[in-house]
Amino acid sequence: MSDSWQPAASLVVLKQRASLWAKVREFMAGRGILEVETPVLSHAGTTDPNLDSFTTTFKSPVSTIPESLYLHTSPEFGMKRLLAAGSGSIYQICHVFRNEELGRHHQPEFTMLEWYRIHFDHHKLMDELDDLLLLIGLSSPSVRHSYAFVFEKATGIDPHRASLTQLQDMAIKLGLQGKDHSRSILLDFIFSARVMPGLGQQQPELIYDFPVCQAALARIRTDDPPVAERFELFIKGIEIANGFHELTDANEQQERFEADNRLRMAMNKPPVCMDKNLLAALQQGLPACAGVALGMDRLLMVIVGHDTLDQVVNFTFNQA
Repeated sequence: MSDSWQPAASLVVLKQRASLWAKVREFMAGRGILEVETPVLSHAGTTDPNLDSFTTTFKSPVSTIPESLYLHTSPEFGMKRLLAAGSGSIYQICHVFRNEELGRHHQPEFTMLEWYRIHFDHHKLMDELDDLLLLIGLSSPSVRHSYAFVFEKATGIDPHRASLTQLQDMAIKLGLQGKDHSRSILLDFIFSARVMPGLGQQQPELIYDFPVCQAALARIRTDDPPVAERFELFIKGIEIANGFHELTDANEQQERFEADNRLRMAMNKPPVCMDKNLLAALQQGLPACAGVALGMDRLLMVIVGHDTLDQVVNFTFNQA
């Protein structure tokens, strides 16, 4: 008889997993950050061209017309609606779902910690992330560098001012096929191939102030050149967390959703329904805040010293 029914992680790791979750909740409670829940199913999905949502169909007992629903890739939209309703600082630990992701550091279903802090900018939230890393036993504080610094150090190219041709030439040398790619995709490919492997090798490393074309849901600061107030945490060359000084302007958010969908169609991907409830919440007024999403499985993986997510999740995708 097959033993594939057994958990992928050892009992030791299962206990370490429970301990990590408990420490996170202890940390949040100590700072008065409220634990919340939001729906996993939504009528709207993420328009981000780099993410693909799982979809399902709801057959209502009171309607003959089936409804298409999305499994969330992040609890962000629901949590921002709570923030706009006056929740104060909040956090959530939940399962999220991303299609077309499977590998050593990717699972289509994984656990995310996401939290939002009222009246924080991205630098203050990086400070708090450092405090969390210290509590769970990782060296802290992290080392911090701007995106421009690490990118130029690894490639010799200024990511904010480089021409599209410069980025295309570099990406092709690193193995990217074809030239018909957006600036964001080129930067992301070069960063992943040349910059990211060296990040956080000695201690956690926070990279902040991203190119404007990679702003996602972050505010844009009008420096020369302008930058997106976004940060990412890396440990041992692995991205662990992604944070933003959050965009609060409803009109700009709608414009970004629409631009995302245009890019999706240019990439032969279907457009995704924009979250009108989020836009309404932003219109009502999202308080100034910063938020961060942290991959709990990846964090556990680096804490216990394993190489793949398969070693730290209870059951892998192939066992589900």
